[in-house]
Amino acid sequence: MSKIGITTTVPIEVVYAAGLVPVDLNNVFVASEEYRELLEEAELAGFPRNFCSWVKGIYGVARRMKGLEAVVAVTQGDCSNTHALMETLQMEGVEVIPFAYPYGRDYDLLRHQMESYAKRMGTGLDEAGGVMVRLDRIRRKVAEIDRLSWEEGLISGFENHLWQISCSDMESDPDGFEERVDLFLKEASERKSLPAALRLGYVGVPPIAPGLYNYLEDLGARVIYNETQRQFSLPYDTADLVEKYRLYSYPYSIFYRIEDIKREIGARRLDGLIHYVQSFCFRQVEDIILRRSLNIPILTIELDNSTNLDARTRMRMENYVSMLKGNMQ
Repeated sequence: MSKIGITTTVPIEVVYAAGLVPVDLNNVFVASEEYRELLEEAELAGFPRNFCSWVKGIYGVARRMKGLEAVVAVTQGDCSNTHALMETLQMEGVEVIPFAYPYGRDYDLLRHQMESYAKRMGTGLDEAGGVMVRLDRIRRKVAEIDRLSWEEGLISGFENHLWQISCSDMESDPDGFEERVDLFLKEASERKSLPAALRLGYVGVPPIAPGLYNYLEDLGARVIYNETQRQFSLPYDTADLVEKYRLYSYPYSIFYRIEDIKREIGARRLDGLIHYVQSFCFRQVEDIILRRSLNIPILTIELDNSTNLDARTRMRMENYVSMLKGNMQ
């Protein structure tokens, strides 16, 4: 079946209902052993060096991917560079399908966007609603993985990140993905609890260097809350497809996201937050609002184009964990 590239979480129920396959281009990029070549390919095409590496990586992946029929362009509610990326791809012959999340989370406006999006895909919201029932069964299982992370201490920070972020496209194979989730849940339920560690939250865009999770655990700290990744798993108990994507916090106001973050800080009894910002990303400015709004120690880290942690970032993480441990004595 033809592939539909996505650059952030969009209503994948519509894609599956149309008999197409969603592919999260971000996940393909960060998992690629040729990620540096993908970045270089974008720069050779004219993308500036001081430009978001996620966007350049997505461009490289889209250029190379076979069977890619179109790319969904989120024109409101995602990266401010999406317009330039999509116009560049469109110029090179890639079909672009627009989609927008209304800033004010207006139900009627969102429904109109989803209806237009479904019509462009050749399906309707009723058909997509049927797919939602199927995908929600998987999402509930991924929510259990998350619960085992923060309530039972059986899941590592990286595992928490990986399973939730994979919900953005269900790894392009819901049946196979569910089988892998089932096997993981069975294996995890038979584990002994992980060693006691500081309880951290991770907020912001998913990291370009996922190794930060294991590095934190080596320091005696564990991420038990991944804000955006958890949002990608759409952990909302509603039978209304439009409402599900209205409750999804990532594309809307930072203040709506903060409401969710505050709830999870309390429920999960977090000791601190890691706020990840990508170099050359407009979301860096959100750090100001987060620090003024949240009464919890926050470490802000910034990475550019390497999937490995640099020495300065490792040192800052070490100092932060040491400070938290000192506060608890």
